Amino acid sequence: MQDKNIHLGFTLIELLVTIAIIGILASVAFPSFTDYVVRSNRTEGQRELVRIANLQEQYYADSRKYTNVLTQLGLDASPFITDNNHYSITAVVDNVNGTFTLSATAIGTQASRDGACSPMTVTDTGRKTPTSSCWEK
Repeated sequence: MQDKNIHLGFTLIELLVTIAIIGILASVAFPSFTDYVVRSNRTEGQRELVRIANLQEQYYADSRKYTNVLTQLGLDASPFITDNNHYSITAVVDNVNGTFTLSATAIGTQASRDGACSPMTVTDTGRKTPTSSCWEK
């Protein structure tokens, strides 16, 4: 004779243990994911700084001076806002000495998450600051 009282499913204890394990995994994974997103967004600012520095050099070759008006380099605004709205890029020019410094300042949520690496700068000599882990090799 078979027992007719067979119950299928989970007990409350099994469900609570599963939820606790998921919570522990999420608490470990979320900070790592957030750090990855911040570093990924930072590369947008770095890429644009290097690209605009190259545009400055092309402009210098044509006009024998640098410009602090980024629209003269073919960009759509001055200051220039990157494609995903994570950085605002400005230029400071000293044409007497023939130098420029480009600065990428984090804006929006990137500013609150990545304050240690804002602003990032590139000079006419290629010097990048801050020199810490902000510019990964």
